[in-house]
Amino acid sequence: MKIIVTGASGFIGQNIMEHLAGSFQIESVSLRKSDWQHSFQGAFTVINLVGKAHNHKGVATKNDYFYANLELTKQIFQCFITSSATLMIHVSSLAALEEFESTIPLTEENSCAPDSWYGKSKRAAEIWLLDQPLPENKKLIILRPPMVHGPGDKGNLGLLYNLISKGIPYPLAAFNNLRSFISIDNFGFLIKQIISHQEIVPTGIYHITDDEAVSTNDLIEIIRAQTGKKGITLSLPKAFVKLVAKTGDLIPLPLNTNRLKKLTGTLLVSNKKIKSVLKIEKLPITAREGLVNTIKSFQKK
Repeated sequence: MKIIVTGASGFIGQNIMEHLAGSFQIESVSLRKSDWQHSFQGAFTVINLVGKAHNHKGVATKNDYFYANLELTKQIFQCFITSSATLMIHVSSLAALEEFESTIPLTEENSCAPDSWYGKSKRAAEIWLLDQPLPENKKLIILRPPMVHGPGDKGNLGLLYNLISKGIPYPLAAFNNLRSFISIDNFGFLIKQIISHQEIVPTGIYHITDDEAVSTNDLIEIIRAQTGKKGITLSLPKAFVKLVAKTGDLIPLPLNTNRLKKLTGTLLVSNKKIKSVLKIEKLPITAREGLVNTIKSFQKK
């Protein structure tokens, strides 16, 4: 059973390839090659991870995001339609729905309100894909993960680890929040389940997330427990922290408004739909276990 993965060079792609390698024939496809379309021949499943993620340096343009996240997705979908593959799994993002805050677990039925060009381009790709006619023998599954973490993660979790592991005081304890994440282990598990049981998974959008949400303060304690760094926790006034973050929007600082929202805002996601369809009661890795595994991977660097 041949499975092709587009955009496999990133940390998610590399880990997903590793998760699936023992069960399927996996082939990484690079769109930089002129003949990449030929790789779709004989494929059973297409996993699309091509896209441009958040650019914290602020140098990416609207066109950059829409080309990578929408136009390339169109090309991949057209190759899927004309290929032998019967299933396309398109990895979108929770940012297509909401990027910063929701105190009620978000479901697939919630109205979309993307904020950044990243989120808007991801949502545009979802809309385009769902508007395309599908032959009876083909299915399209769109997955919306929140922040994904695991070995090779270079996002906000890695930045937080670098801060705490060096014993630098954590200044944001005044913010109480809960946030949904997904470990790469649970991500890989769900991908494998969808491929193995695609006959019971209808075409559509599905949220994938760990079963439990975690507060940033709990995350700090997990990092400290794994690194042995006791550190200092500071409850700086929220108004002062927000002022510093706004300054970071103007000049290069470790903290800016978007990063503050992602570190301290409450953003909850429901995974009931995908678990119900796949008849899964619990995911194999708890949120805490997944975070511990990721922290351990940081320590090996």
